[in-house]
Amino acid sequence: QVQLVESGGGLVQAGGSLRLSCAASGRTFGSYTMGWFRQAPGKEREFVAAISWSGGSTRYADSVKGRFTISRDGAKNTVYLQMNSLKPTDTAVYYCAAADRDGLGYRVYDYGYWGQGTQVTVSS
Repeated sequence: QVQLVESGGGLVQAGGSLRLSCAASGRTFGSYTMGWFRQAPGKEREFVAAISWSGGSTRYADSVKGRFTISRDGAKNTVYLQMNSLKPTDTAVYYCAAADRDGLGYRVYDYGYWGQGTQVTVSS
């Protein structure tokens, strides 16, 4: 069992930056693939980024590639999402997720554990 708590969301102007954090607790955090998803009002939850248990492999949605960076700190049991050059279209609730399986999944059902989400609002 893994518990996930996101933080770092907020209001930022277009072109600005934010860093989201996801603190994990529970057993064997180091063996989980971690991901970030987002959900805008009226839309389905969509994949943003994923990172392997070792941190050696990452995967990004095309819409954020080159602007967002996912990373993890095993000693702190924390996953980060650095978001730069933010756009109004990035506005959404951002969710951290964990998967106790190999592979950089990009589908919601690839992940069995979810945080409560943190709001990111980008103004134009």
